[in-house]
Amino acid sequence: MKTCLTRSLAVIGICLSAGTAMAADVYSPMAPEVQQTTTETGWTFSFAPYFWAAGLSGDIAQFGLPEAHVDASFSDIFDHLDFGAMAIGEARYGPYSIFADVMYTKISGSAGTPRGILAVEVEVSSETFAGLLGAGYSIYEDNAARIDLVGGMRVWSVESDLSFSGGILDGVSRSDEATWVDGLAGFRATYSITPEIYLTGWGLVGAGQADLDWDVAAAIGYRFSDTISAVAGYRALGVDYSDDGFVFDVVQQGPILGLVVRF
Repeated sequence: MKTCLTRSLAVIGICLSAGTAMAADVYSPMAPEVQQTTTETGWTFSFAPYFWAAGLSGDIAQFGLPEAHVDASFSDIFDHLDFGAMAIGEARYGPYSIFADVMYTKISGSAGTPRGILAVEVEVSSETFAGLLGAGYSIYEDNAARIDLVGGMRVWSVESDLSFSGGILDGVSRSDEATWVDGLAGFRATYSITPEIYLTGWGLVGAGQADLDWDVAAAIGYRFSDTISAVAGYRALGVDYSDDGFVFDVVQQGPILGLVVRF
């Protein structure tokens, strides 16, 4: 990431805005254990804040600048992270489930330009919102395993601001943004190894305004009680979106940690 910042004015804008994808994403259903606590109404609910230490690689273009390749580790992105929040919620009634996944991140940074002619310093900030709303149905379930067929819609929104200080472009600022919606479908599954330990995973693929949108993960969970569980695993997500010079063709991947609360 730091190498990108020193290359040129074009890559400054592209690399920092690419960092917004660290948490833009995605679908992240921390699938619960098969055996759940039931309520008097038959509904069960879960809430799971989580953290995804994802790196990013791919091709990005914004501000009418040429497309550039980005390859940033999570530590590179974290250096420019101002704020990030990620959480999912699920409501289940028998074989039916409704879930939502919401993420928001803000990235900012600044760097000098070569020779300082066009500008002495360039500041870039990017905000990303990603929200998924979906539903699922259990097509197989026994005492140890469950497989859900799921589908939903994911909204992406990316907004970036570019400001120049000093030089010929002193005081000039520009904004670039894109919002798009994709439909996704796939499976998620859970298998209980013991009453406390379980495996979970999911796979989704789709398209819409993006040419391709996919998300896969595998994790292991540990139930501390009937209401509290922890999940750790690995996740990879890819999206290929382009429209009128705005290009976001990237793959994000890295370890994911979550805390699941059920009630």
